[in-house]
Amino acid sequence: MSETRGNASDAPLRIGALVSGGGRTVLNIAEHVRTHALNASIAVVISSRKNAPAIERCRAVNLDVEVVQRSGQSQRAFDKQIAEILKSRGCDLVCMCGFYSLWTIPPEFAGRVVNIHPALLPSFGGKGFYGDHVHRAVLQAGEKVSGCTVHYADNEYDHGPILLQESVAVAETDDVDTLASKVFETECIAYPQAIAMLTDGRAPLPHPDLAAMAHSNPARTD
Repeated sequence: MSETRGNASDAPLRIGALVSGGGRTVLNIAEHVRTHALNASIAVVISSRKNAPAIERCRAVNLDVEVVQRSGQSQRAFDKQIAEILKSRGCDLVCMCGFYSLWTIPPEFAGRVVNIHPALLPSFGGKGFYGDHVHRAVLQAGEKVSGCTVHYADNEYDHGPILLQESVAVAETDDVDTLASKVFETECIAYPQAIAMLTDGRAPLPHPDLAAMAHSNPARTD
C-alpha cells in the first residue's frame, strides 16, 4: 500500500470493495476497469452477508470474493478480519459499494476509504439512512432536488470530506422506485468519476486530514 498517489502513469490503483447487497455498484466499477476507463484493478470484494446476491454476480465476472459476516463475532474481530484481507491484497483504496455493516476504519486505511450515498449530503445522511429509506425521506420532505454524494469516509455514518456531488430533479410523480432509479443512474457516472480523481492525482490519496487525525488517535484493532 503506497503512501501517496501520483499521476495516471502510476501502477493501477488496487481497490478493495465492500458489499452487502446486489453488487450493482461494484460491477459498474468493474466494467470501467475492464474497459480501461479507470487506471485501477479490483483486488478483492468483501461481503458482509453470506447470501448477498453480489457474491455470485462478482464471481461470475472473475472477481475475488471473501465473506466476512458481522453476526457471530465481536465488532473488533469483524473490523480486524476485513482490514487483514484488504492488507493481504495490497489495497490502496477501499470503496464502499452498498455496505450496510459498520466497519471501524483502522489508521492504516484512514483517508483511503470512499463511499457513495444516494442523497446530497449533509442532508438525509446518518445511521439508518440507506437505500430506499433515503429516497422515501427525500420524497416525504417534499424536496425538489436529490442526487448522490461521493465522499471520503471516516468512522461516522455518511461523514467525511466530499469528493463530488451530482444532482437529479425530483418530479411530483416520483415514487421511491422511480427516484431510486434516477439516482442510481447518476451514481453509475459519479463513482467512477470520483475514483478517476484519485487515480490521476486530482484528489489526494490518502486524504491528509483524515490520515493525520487517525494516526494521532489510532483505533484499536487488537
